[in-house]
Amino acid sequence: MSRGYAEGPALEERLAELEAREAEPERPAARPAVYGSTDDNAERHFIGWLGEVDPDELFDSGRAWGLSVVRRNDS
Repeated sequence: MSRGYAEGPALEERLAELEAREAEPERPAARPAVYGSTDDNAERHFIGWLGEVDPDELFDSGRAWGLSVVRRNDS
């Protein structure tokens, strides 16, 4: 009885794909980063990492505005 798709070129292609994935370097995990504007820099810029910086407190105090949280790699 034939194994069908589990042999021949399809199997070889699948094994090559798995090997290529193993060879790829692991990407660093993305972290939530706080971006916004401040008196020192009115352009939107990185302010700090969420947890180290509280965007609600920054906005309520008036020290920053236009705040957003985006996922960003550490590097």
